[in-house]
Amino acid sequence: MKNILVTGGAGFIGSNFVQFMLNKYPGYTIVNYDVLTYAGNLENLTSVEKNPRYRFVKGDIGDAAAVTAALKEYSIDTIVHFAAESHVDRSISGPAVFVQTNVVGTQVLLDASRAHGIERFLHVSTDEVYGSLGATGYFTEQTPLHPNSPYSASKASSDMLVLAYQHTFGFPGIVTRCSNNYGPYQFPEKLIPLMIANALNDRPLPVYGDGLNVRDWLYVEDHCSALDTVLHRGVNGEVYNIGGHNEWKNIDIVKLVLKELGKPESLITFVKDRPGHDRRYAIDAARIKNDLGWVPAYQFETGIRRTVQWYLQHRSWWERIISGDYKNYYAQQYANR
Repeated sequence: MKNILVTGGAGFIGSNFVQFMLNKYPGYTIVNYDVLTYAGNLENLTSVEKNPRYRFVKGDIGDAAAVTAALKEYSIDTIVHFAAESHVDRSISGPAVFVQTNVVGTQVLLDASRAHGIERFLHVSTDEVYGSLGATGYFTEQTPLHPNSPYSASKASSDMLVLAYQHTFGFPGIVTRCSNNYGPYQFPEKLIPLMIANALNDRPLPVYGDGLNVRDWLYVEDHCSALDTVLHRGVNGEVYNIGGHNEWKNIDIVKLVLKELGKPESLITFVKDRPGHDRRYAIDAARIKNDLGWVPAYQFETGIRRTVQWYLQHRSWWERIISGDYKNYYAQQYANR
């Protein structure tokens, strides 16, 4: 494992992973392959863009010729596949792009990887493929898939493609399914950064329904360390759940953010619930702990404080995103390359 292609490496989790791997492994070259949709932001990677072991390739995972060219040019032996449309609300208003990117794009990437002889293919998925839980119980790797949104259905489909290629062709594929991530560089449409940004601007904090939906939250650095563990020690054809052991009701998270920022709870505004809103997710991460020895390092209270502080210290970063100016960064930095 020397030359790793990270698809979607300009996104939230992908950019954190690129930095994590470059910092941990001085012998690895990381190629960030990203088409730069609205959620892809190269400003996430300013700390590594001059690193001689980092490369950026602007490309679509659905473009077979572009994928193949990147695999050959950089002698890629490993792929970590983040690239996906990932926002549930957007999948409800426009499902087609989710099928095209998440399903067809993954299939194109798998075929190119097979032809190139990739040694390891790590597919990063979500616990949303399992559907919704009641008040008790946890998702295990044996939980039947029951996706309830176009987004989660597209991710379940891509999971099945990776596992089918492994079973049918002996392809070196592994799937991970993680709980909700939070931390630095998360696009401000997601719950925690949206609440932070709105609170800092004294704007209403929109909370779906009664705010009692429960999620298991995972600090993004913990997710990166788990992916690193699976990448190096995981078994082909297996699925590994990655969870933070941090179940929180949405409304309690919002109140905690307001408390950290010294803002009043009167900013909370309850809005009409979104269609098909799953009530509770919770991950059983026993397999990755018992088989591979991974456990999260951060409790939610610690992680959320670090996250709030990061957004306070990087206000210009998320303000450029809200204004749309972040999209100019690629043109400015790569105009002559």
